[in-house]
Amino acid sequence: MTPTLDPDWLAARINDVSIKGIAAAVAELIRSGEIPPGTSLPPVRTLAEILTVSPATVSAAWGQLKRQKAIAGKGRSGVWVCGDNLTARPVRFEKIGNYGSNIRADLAMASPDPALLPDLREAMLQGIQCPQLNSYQREAIAPGLLAAIQPGWPFPAEAWLATDGGFDAMNCIAQTLFMPGDKVIIEDPTATRLLDMLDNIGAEVMPLACDEQGPLPGALKMLLNKGATALIYQPGTHSATGHAVSKTRSEELAQILAGSNTLIIEDDGIGELAARPAQSLGHHYPDRTLHVRSYSKAYGPDLRLAVLSGPQALIKRIHSWRNFGASWTSRILQQAVAWMINDSGTQQQIQRAKAIYRQRRRSLLDALAKRGLDLPDRDGLSLYIPVQSEQFAMITLAARGIAVLPGERCRSGSNQFIRVSTARLASNEIDSIADALVLASGLDSSAIRSDL
Repeated sequence: MTPTLDPDWLAARINDVSIKGIAAAVAELIRSGEIPPGTSLPPVRTLAEILTVSPATVSAAWGQLKRQKAIAGKGRSGVWVCGDNLTARPVRFEKIGNYGSNIRADLAMASPDPALLPDLREAMLQGIQCPQLNSYQREAIAPGLLAAIQPGWPFPAEAWLATDGGFDAMNCIAQTLFMPGDKVIIEDPTATRLLDMLDNIGAEVMPLACDEQGPLPGALKMLLNKGATALIYQPGTHSATGHAVSKTRSEELAQILAGSNTLIIEDDGIGELAARPAQSLGHHYPDRTLHVRSYSKAYGPDLRLAVLSGPQALIKRIHSWRNFGASWTSRILQQAVAWMINDSGTQQQIQRAKAIYRQRRRSLLDALAKRGLDLPDRDGLSLYIPVQSEQFAMITLAARGIAVLPGERCRSGSNQFIRVSTARLASNEIDSIADALVLASGLDSSAIRSDL
């Protein structure tokens, strides 16, 4: 018989009765072996009564432990300890790339083509000339980088912070400003790692439907009425679908947000490779908008650089949290990117790369259209392709040596799709890839058009 934990014994070992405190205490007891795998935990209501907290508090703590794969079960069947591995992991993201050894065309990661990235030799020489080289001063952003980015920033921000890439900035925001149980509105679909971050925090994900112009105002209004803490969206080119927020849609969203105090978080991951500028809500709400722009895809992923802007109070909190670790982003890299932003040769290279990425995307779209799949030409480094079954699509493509990203990694809803990277497509592969994609979709042209 499975042993059931004594609720009084467990309650006596919980000193902090918050969601995080309960989860942390139970996690430590599991990790130390005091609660062995297979042990049934007390009923939620029983433990809540002893701790004098609401059942929702205990339930949320259990939810956090479930996401860490420490406990399992629900409802009348009860909850039990299933393991002692409590290290947080980005589960969705780590699954990307496990496609076997027979893959000839890896189209899963929408990453830039190294051959189209700017030459970094001169930029790195400029980087080591930064005025504060080797200083331990924990400045938020190097003055040279700030001067370079401000003229092209989407709104006049109050404070700035350089980070080690776009996802580092988003994780800093999540770790600093979110609590377990917070209700966070996020586009559906969205970037894979953003969902992993929210799961790790224990936030409640509230999927936001989108169309060709971005998040739907009506859907946003409905979710705001449910007490959302924050809105996360991509104000420029969307990483999964390729759509871009229009100026009209941005104004509509601003009107909906006027009646709330919801924090606005903008993730501009493609940055300067986008066909048109991001439409930031910071124009309307500078006191509650955090805007992240990554420079990885346009300038180089090993630069590990992004910039976060927002109100002084929030940026200060995020910067303080970074003091647990690196405290500041390499000034050498900041100075290098600042130089490239102002260098005409680098900017010409970026424009050339944009044109080639557009041509490669267009070539695959034309090949699919000839085979009966007529998809819209959006933007970005990938294509969003609705499919009848993601599982069928993945198996079909893998059998032909092609890897793509299944929609399940970046969606909360039920719409079936795959994301196909076009950034590194070779012209001699396009026809065979198009043949495989048509077969994998399992849909005819009219069905796909109605699902876009």
